[in-house]
Amino acid sequence: MIKIAVTGNIGSGKTTVCRIFESLGIAVYYADAEAKKLYAREDVRQATKALFGEHIFDNDNKLRSAELAEIVFSDPARLQQLNNIIHPLVLDDFLAWTKEHAAEKYIIYESALLFESGFSKYFNKRILISTPENIAMSRVMHRDGISASDFQSRAKHQMKEEEKQKLADHIIYNDESLPLIPRVMELHELIISQLSA
Repeated sequence: MIKIAVTGNIGSGKTTVCRIFESLGIAVYYADAEAKKLYAREDVRQATKALFGEHIFDNDNKLRSAELAEIVFSDPARLQQLNNIIHPLVLDDFLAWTKEHAAEKYIIYESALLFESGFSKYFNKRILISTPENIAMSRVMHRDGISASDFQSRAKHQMKEEEKQKLADHIIYNDESLPLIPRVMELHELIISQLSA
């Protein structure tokens, strides 16, 4: 089994690409979604409260995600502190997940912060979903109901697109000029053919 990572900056469409891979029978681990589940763990809750205060969870012990995002995306040091709690746990969970899928030809790990987290080294191939910033901003503003300045405050914590392109093994340009499905299928067939070679 080989491990493939799919990454891309906010609004790039990486989740959409991964859904297409799933429709082709490929198992996908969604790192951001799994990270959110970790806040239900008592140890993670306590560590997060110690950093950001008791109020960061509501009376039902649910994370106030919007409030946390507002804090960390305006303070790089606080964001790093939070990542130091969450990232190692996500990696442990992913490695356990890969053992459950050991019979697969290849699996996919989807993460916005593949290169920023230092996780890139755990993968055989890295696929970057590349999207012009104006399209990404429009998507995220519509999807999350945020302002352009909110988008910019989130986007500034990501590695520049040009740097990610240098680190990627494959790039899928998602600029809405061509349908995504045929390009994902083409890449899937290339990966399968390389595994059979």
